[in-house]
Amino acid sequence: MSEKADKGGSSRKGGRRNLRERVKTARGRKLSSKLWLERQLNDPYVTRAKEEGYRSRAAFKLTEMDDKFHFLKKGGRIVDLGAAPGGWTQVSVARTGSDKGPSGTGGKVVGIDLQEVDAIPGADLYVLDFLEEDADIKVKEWLGGEADVVLSDMAAASMGHKQTDHLRIMALAEAAAQFAHDVLCEGGTYCAKVLQGGAEQELLRMLKQDFKVVRHVKPAASRADSSEMYVLATGFRGRQEVDEGEV
Repeated sequence: MSEKADKGGSSRKGGRRNLRERVKTARGRKLSSKLWLERQLNDPYVTRAKEEGYRSRAAFKLTEMDDKFHFLKKGGRIVDLGAAPGGWTQVSVARTGSDKGPSGTGGKVVGIDLQEVDAIPGADLYVLDFLEEDADIKVKEWLGGEADVVLSDMAAASMGHKQTDHLRIMALAEAAAQFAHDVLCEGGTYCAKVLQGGAEQELLRMLKQDFKVVRHVKPAASRADSSEMYVLATGFRGRQEVDEGEV
């Protein structure tokens, strides 16, 4: 092994090189930033994402959940809320076949975000706030009908206060669940990021009312030391039409 490969404080023990990368604390870099960079360098899912062409390690969270519960089906219509940087959209395209074109059995994948997302073959990407009035109507028009699956891997920007951050991400999940209620077809699926630790009762109440099965899932790609997990609701019961005479 070359001298260059051994630089950076690598050590040998019992004839084997310690391959764990370390990040030096640069002047002005916070310890939290150093630890995050070190974790990224040593994360096997980050490495796999680069090797397999995914834009984020989060792609493996979705693939692991779908491998187990099979909700991304060929020909399906998928909405990815907060799509940036596009990892979940890429997985949705591959699993629905939406990149196969109109002559194939491909589905339809629509990704929306507050910021522009670089093009992904097989997906239609839009800048849209899903909380806007009539956002559900626009999305159904783009899909060409109701959605089979609504995905949300969104997380509000951290405020540095654990309880506040928890409430903010739960509020996003609840808003996404309401959006799912407005765009899903009967039998559809909703999958969203949540955090462990209370403040979930309103979300679970909504989902149990709207879906036949509601479960929590912690995919292996979700870091073990993170409170992050996902709620997966399947079997959408459909929207109850309100008769004008009842209003």
